[in-house]
Amino acid sequence: MKKISNFGIFTLLLVSSLTIMVGTVIAPSLSGIIQHKDLGFSPSWLITLPSLGVVVFAPLIGWLLNKMSPLKLLAYGLIPYAVLGLIGAFIDNQYLLILDRFLLGAATVAIQVSVTAYIAAQYEGEARMKMIAWQGMAIELGGVVFLAIGGILGEMFWQYPFYIYLIALVCLLLVFKTLPKIEESDREEETSAEVTTREKLKTRIIVASSLLAMMLFFIGFVTLPLYLPTNFGFSESETGYLMAFISVIAIITASQMPSMVKLLGDGKTVTLGFVFFMLGYIVLALATSVPFLILTAICIGIGFGFTIPLLNHMTIEVSNSQNQGKNLGLFSMAVFGGQFLSTFIEYISKNYMAVYGVAAALALVIALVMYYQFQKANKD
Repeated sequence: MKKISNFGIFTLLLVSSLTIMVGTVIAPSLSGIIQHKDLGFSPSWLITLPSLGVVVFAPLIGWLLNKMSPLKLLAYGLIPYAVLGLIGAFIDNQYLLILDRFLLGAATVAIQVSVTAYIAAQYEGEARMKMIAWQGMAIELGGVVFLAIGGILGEMFWQYPFYIYLIALVCLLLVFKTLPKIEESDREEETSAEVTTREKLKTRIIVASSLLAMMLFFIGFVTLPLYLPTNFGFSESETGYLMAFISVIAIITASQMPSMVKLLGDGKTVTLGFVFFMLGYIVLALATSVPFLILTAICIGIGFGFTIPLLNHMTIEVSNSQNQGKNLGLFSMAVFGGQFLSTFIEYISKNYMAVYGVAAALALVIALVMYYQFQKANKD
C-alpha cells in the first residue's frame, strides 16, 4: 500500500467538498434563474433534486463499487458532475432541466461513495477515523466557501455560479496526479467474513441515525433564511453569516470527534450529538436576542460534528469487502434523504416556535432510542 502524500490528502478533501456544493452553489442566484427561465415548478427543486437523485441512484452506485476500483468510479463520477452541473445554466426546457439536476445526484453519490471507499482502503484504525473527521470538516468548509463564491458570482451574472461545477475537472486531474492506485493484493487482504447479526443490526442503526441527524441539521438551514428576517430583522448577508457560523462550529467539532470517541465510545458520542441538536432547537424556540441565536448555532454545529462524520466512519467499520459498496450507498441515501425530508418540517405549523419545539422533542426521542439501540448492539 503506497502512502498518500499531503497533496493527495488535499485532493481527497477537495473532492469530498464537491458533495455539499451540488445543490447549494446555485442558491444565491435563484432569483436570477427565476427571471431568465420559465419554470413550471418550485425553484427550490433545483437545489433539492440532486439530493433525490442521490437517494435513487445510491444502490446502483454501491453495486458498481463492488465491480470496479474506487478511483475508476470516482473518475466516472467527476466527469458527468462537471458536465451536468454546467449545462444546467443553458437548458431552457424545464423537463430536461429536472432530468439534468436529477442525474447530477447520480454523479454526486458516485463521488461520495468512491472517495470514502478509497479512504477506507488506504487507512486503518485511528488514522482512518482522523481522515474521516477531516473529510467531514472539508465538506462543511466547502459548504461555506462555495456558497460564498456562488454569491459573488451570482451578483455578477446569474449563470456564473454554474461554472463552479467545472472544478470537478480540476479534481479529476489531481486524482490522476496525486492519488496512488489501490493494489489488488491490498483489496484481496480485506476480510470476506460473513456479516453477523450484530453487524447487520448496527448497520441499520447507523443508517437510521444518519438519516435523522442530517434531517435535524438541515431543519435549521431550511427555516432560518425565512425565520431570521421576519423575527429578528436580519438581512440576507447577516443570515448567511449565522449559517456559515454553524458550519464553522461543525468543522471545529468534527476535528475533536476522534478524541470524544476515545472518551465516550462511538454510540454515546452520536447520542450526545442528538442531545446538542435538542438543546439548539430549544434555545432557538425561546430565542429573543442575538446571543441566543449564537448559542443555537453552537449547539447545532456541535450536533453535526458528533454525528455525520462519526457515522460515516462507523459505516466503514461494520463493512467488509463484500458489502462495503452497499453500506456506503445506504449511508449516502440516508444523508441526502435527511436533507430532502427536512423540507417537510414547514408543514407542521406556520408558527416557528412550534416547529422548533417539535424538532427539539424529536431530537430528544431520537437520542434516547439511539442510546438504547447502540447499547443493545454492542452487547449482542
